[in-house]
Amino acid sequence: MEELLELKGFLLGGNIHEALLLVEEMTEMSKDDKLNKISSFAKILLLHLIKRQAEGRTTRSWDASIENAVYEIQKTNRRRKAGGNYLSIEELREAISDAYRVALSGAAAEAFGGCYTVSQLAAMVDRNAIIDQAITLILADSE
Repeated sequence: MEELLELKGFLLGGNIHEALLLVEEMTEMSKDDKLNKISSFAKILLLHLIKRQAEGRTTRSWDASIENAVYEIQKTNRRRKAGGNYLSIEELREAISDAYRVALSGAAAEAFGGCYTVSQLAAMVDRNAIIDQAITLILADSE
């Protein structure tokens, strides 16, 4: 809100250059906010995909969490008025990859009753396959 008032002041004062700089800054802040939300839901998505692959099973609860995380990522990434997405496929893949380490740590605490370390669990799963699966789920029906 503060930024909008500042922008209004720049525009009313005829300071277009400062107004444009502020608009760029606000755009970056908005994209950072979207990225943070996507990252949070990506951690949940990956955690359950890791557990699913490691344990070779699933539960209705895991499936519901996966479905919800995918929905929230799609919703957050969708540009409502302009159409398209905030993050490109490459940026989305990077965000998912960045979230993997934290998700793996959480999965190690939960999978198999938490009896494996992070590195032991990492050796049981295929990181690239899980990330690819997450991307496939997110991109399905999101266009």
